[in-house]
Amino acid sequence: MMAGPVGDGPVGDGPVGDGPVGDGSPGPIRVLVADDQELVRSGFCVILEAADGIVVVGEAANGALAVAAVRATKPDVVLMDVRMPEMDGLQATRLITAAGPGVSPRVVMLTTFDLDDYVYEALRAGASGFLLKDAPRSDLIAAVRAAAAGNALLAPTVTRRLIESFVRRPAALAPSPSQLASLTSREREILVQIARGRSNAEIAVALFVSEATVKTHVGHVLAKLGLRDRVQAVILAYEVGVVLPGEFPG
Repeated sequence: MMAGPVGDGPVGDGPVGDGPVGDGSPGPIRVLVADDQELVRSGFCVILEAADGIVVVGEAANGALAVAAVRATKPDVVLMDVRMPEMDGLQATRLITAAGPGVSPRVVMLTTFDLDDYVYEALRAGASGFLLKDAPRSDLIAAVRAAAAGNALLAPTVTRRLIESFVRRPAALAPSPSQLASLTSREREILVQIARGRSNAEIAVALFVSEATVKTHVGHVLAKLGLRDRVQAVILAYEVGVVLPGEFPG
């Protein structure tokens, strides 16, 4: 089942993440909500505005308006509906995340069904995760906070389904061998652990190091490979064969 930030264990590490957006930045988390259904959009805005430390800086009724609103309001997180008229959420996400890690806001895709055919393409487009539209309000708030902190919004069960998808599809733009070669042996170990859906705390236990050391290594891995967050690290690890589907713990 496709999960939000609360459920059977998201790929992430609590309130402090590894991404540049939202990490220790002062002030509230700035959110843009993009959905073509006005009632749904307004409902999200009301819930988020009532949450501590979150402010809604804009709304958009389609992808094109979302792209323009991002440029105007510079949000930290964008809640993006997958299916919208004129420009859908996939294309809008590609345009919004094109600036790369550290510059683009995090994008959390809003979907009605947990088996949405757009899951793979949305993650390839740069989305940091998914949230079901009928999720509890606590999940919505948690998703925004997790995304702003750089955490990925994928549970282990979702990761396994994603891996199955990768086995059937050709890899898109994978890093060059020289990029992978830039990783130290320890950083490569960290990449493997991330791909297995483990948190920083779990990686620290597995590798007998401190959580602070793990966080530093994760940051180095993401920076060297030009990755936005841990979701992209999982995708990359399986696409280039650093880990194989059969190696994922059951």
